[in-house]
Amino acid sequence: MIDKRVGNLAEAVAGVRDGAVVLCGGFGEAGLPNALCEALIEEGARDLTVVANNAGTGRRGLAALMAARRVRKIICSFPRSSGSVVFEELYAKGEIELELVPQGIISERMRCAAAGLGGFYSPVSVGTRLAEGKEHREIDGRVYVLEKPLKGDVALIAADRGDRWGNLTYRKSARNFNPTMAMAADLAIAQVREIVELGDLDPEVIVTPGIFVDRLVALPRV
Repeated sequence: MIDKRVGNLAEAVAGVRDGAVVLCGGFGEAGLPNALCEALIEEGARDLTVVANNAGTGRRGLAALMAARRVRKIICSFPRSSGSVVFEELYAKGEIELELVPQGIISERMRCAAAGLGGFYSPVSVGTRLAEGKEHREIDGRVYVLEKPLKGDVALIAADRGDRWGNLTYRKSARNFNPTMAMAADLAIAQVREIVELGDLDPEVIVTPGIFVDRLVALPRV
């Protein structure tokens, strides 16, 4: 019997290794897997590379994980968004590395990893520091740079509802990067507001099929 459900947050994040690449869903506070991020503090993994849209908000969730000095490097698009106080404190002290990637590029790099593609050529960043060290190619008179796939060892995602097979639905903008990240990691862990019975989710509204989810934990609020 297929059953992706686990009993608690500790079981959900068990086995995340030191040095892992962790894809962390969310756009600001929307769809951010705060509980899973904080569970990693107790789990103990260190020297993590986190891929996220922004570098945490306030002092909980991803920000708490960084404050605990568990994140060595963050790859993101908006490191200085509203409330990114922890990142700014650590970066000013030289205690965290930053790789800045444009939002569309970071999403497409993860999608390439999910689809098993070798990368893609993009005109974004041509002529800037972000293109330094990357392969350039002229196509039909326009210069492009090669962007390589961005794969995760682990994806921490937040959804609205799920069933024991791991099928997931999302609520409005909380969807954001979560579906792509679930597909782009070796181990996808989802926190959901509610776990429902098989058949209760309309197939037409399932965004992330259970084949891409490995562990599922229910929390009262996501």
